[in-house]
Amino acid sequence: MNGTLTDQELMQQIVNKNADSLKFLYERYEKPIYAFAYRMVQDPMLAEEVVQELFFRIWNAAERYDAAHGKLTSWMFTLTRNIAVDGLRKKQNRTSQHVTETEQMNRVADTGKSTEEVVEANLVGEQVREALQGLNAEQQQVLELIYFRGFTQQEVSDQHAIPLGTVKSRVRLALKQLKNRLAGVGKEELQG
Repeated sequence: MNGTLTDQELMQQIVNKNADSLKFLYERYEKPIYAFAYRMVQDPMLAEEVVQELFFRIWNAAERYDAAHGKLTSWMFTLTRNIAVDGLRKKQNRTSQHVTETEQMNRVADTGKSTEEVVEANLVGEQVREALQGLNAEQQQVLELIYFRGFTQQEVSDQHAIPLGTVKSRVRLALKQLKNRLAGVGKEELQG
């Protein structure tokens, strides 16, 4: 039955929400619409999205088609073109937004240290680690908790059942040993 209906008759039935008429219109024009969309967007997935959007719009706004203004196919191809252009813009915006973010990151001034400074800091850091490992386990523990984990001396005393005076003594002795072991660290580079 639908095979004998004209485009205008199909559109009138679609206005009346006849899903079979939309299906028939889709079967009649899907291939040429897809080919047209693909030529514009050069992307099979995007072309398929354009076709789906076109028929979605036809279903929701069939009453906007006016046969007095031209053939149905002209109206459909105009809509397809508009949808494809919108799709390309969205795709370009997503791509350019990503490029823009990358470009902005590249424009941020590098206020970091030079390679030499980073290497020097790594060497000093390694020497400090070695010096820390030279301390006894109790001294390492209190320094770790206080200087690297942010505990107060009182918290170390309370949480580890160590008298506060002992915590303070361990910190003082550990820092004195570190000072002696690290006395020359960093000075070699300044003299070079």
